[in-house]
Amino acid sequence: MQKESCDIGLIGLAVMGQNLVLNMNDHGFKVAVFNRTVSKVDDFINNEAKGTQVIGAHSIEDLIASLKRPRRVMLMVKAGDTVDQMIQQLVPHLEKGDIIIDGGNSLFTDTNRRVDELNRKGIQYIGTGVSGGEEGARHGPSIMPGGNPEAWPHVKDIFQAIAAKVEDGTPCCDWVGEQGAGHYVKMVHNGIEYGDMQLICEAYQLLKDGLGLSADELHEIFAEWNKGELDSYLIEITAEILSKKSEEDNQPMVDKILDTAGQKGTGKWTVISALDLGMPVTLIGEAVFGRCLSALKDERVAASKVLHGPSHRIDSQDKKVFVEEVRRALYCSKMISYAQGYMLLRQAAKEQGWNLNMGGIALMWRGGCIIRSRFLGKIKEAYEKNPNLTNLLLDDFFSGVLNEYQADWRKAIIHAIGFGVPTPAFSTALAFYDGYRSERLPANLLQAQRDFFGAHTYERVDKPRGQFFHTNWTGRGGRVSSGTYNA
Repeated sequence: MQKESCDIGLIGLAVMGQNLVLNMNDHGFKVAVFNRTVSKVDDFINNEAKGTQVIGAHSIEDLIASLKRPRRVMLMVKAGDTVDQMIQQLVPHLEKGDIIIDGGNSLFTDTNRRVDELNRKGIQYIGTGVSGGEEGARHGPSIMPGGNPEAWPHVKDIFQAIAAKVEDGTPCCDWVGEQGAGHYVKMVHNGIEYGDMQLICEAYQLLKDGLGLSADELHEIFAEWNKGELDSYLIEITAEILSKKSEEDNQPMVDKILDTAGQKGTGKWTVISALDLGMPVTLIGEAVFGRCLSALKDERVAASKVLHGPSHRIDSQDKKVFVEEVRRALYCSKMISYAQGYMLLRQAAKEQGWNLNMGGIALMWRGGCIIRSRFLGKIKEAYEKNPNLTNLLLDDFFSGVLNEYQADWRKAIIHAIGFGVPTPAFSTALAFYDGYRSERLPANLLQAQRDFFGAHTYERVDKPRGQFFHTNWTGRGGRVSSGTYNA
């Protein structure tokens, strides 16, 4: 093995790791690879990487010795303890100024800790989100790097070369921010992905059960939707999925798949973070709970025999109108999901002291990643017009569409209630919209209740904010009131 001849080292030769290596090789970078199961290294070199300039290493020492300075080592291993174990094995072989990159789906608080710990040892650390699945990794993913800013110039050329590009050639990769900012943005990306998928599934079930449409008819609808405002990777693959037939009997493949959804935890992390920050990210929460409910298959089968629903159907002449109502409900709900995701990013940046470029994040998500869509261009434009925009819903484009489409959005949900088709994400999106546009909510009564049973105090509409009052509601209470705090 040639000493110090490789541009970057990569550890972890599962599908994503292999494809990133081949992508880097395509762009002229010389990559050294290592895997804990060493036989995988030789297998990769002799098969997928045959004929490339990729070099296989049989130990961490060999890997490090093959790298140019500053040494850049990218980890594509399972999040959690495995990352910490790999870091421990790497550190003794590295020197000040060397760079470790974690390209897995790590929890941002772990990345915060690792940046600080390694910084004290003089080693620079990057935690980067990588989105796009195996195809994206091979041909151009969305890459969201954060961590030690001093490390960015040393990896920028590699990352931006291998990233997806938008129409004008701009790479879907730029520096996100300090510490765990990159992994946080990837986590929110994944949460929004959960929301997008749940919304599409609700539209699918509403059309399928409400109108009795076949998979072929649904394929035509989604393919048509993908030509307009809803143009996106997830709508595109949904149309493809609906057209796929089983080889055994030529019936729709989608109808043969058990209706219990898996998850890897990033959606749950997004919801937990939203609760920690007091942000009402309700749609992603419903998407996570939707998967949890799907997992209760046996209970649902039993309940279906006991609990009854309505028997409501749409008249055939109203089908076209109803399909458009569902399309508009999907588009409006999607807007709410992204608005909530950006509320969370904004609050996290404030809390963590990160300087997040909101328009830049939308640009990074425009290509390569799972949630890539035409719609993201509108988000970028909104933040270009007003970098201090407090909420996407206040932008002229978003408010204009919501004001125009909301009547149909409501009709779609009313029909869903009539059919007995569950639409938790559609419904919570509308509830949020109505709550966010309400000048007055019933929290005045809630505060009175809290003060009644716990002397928790309240503010008054006729007094300055920050002054708290307590009422002796029964005439029996004392004069002492409870302290206040914010969730």
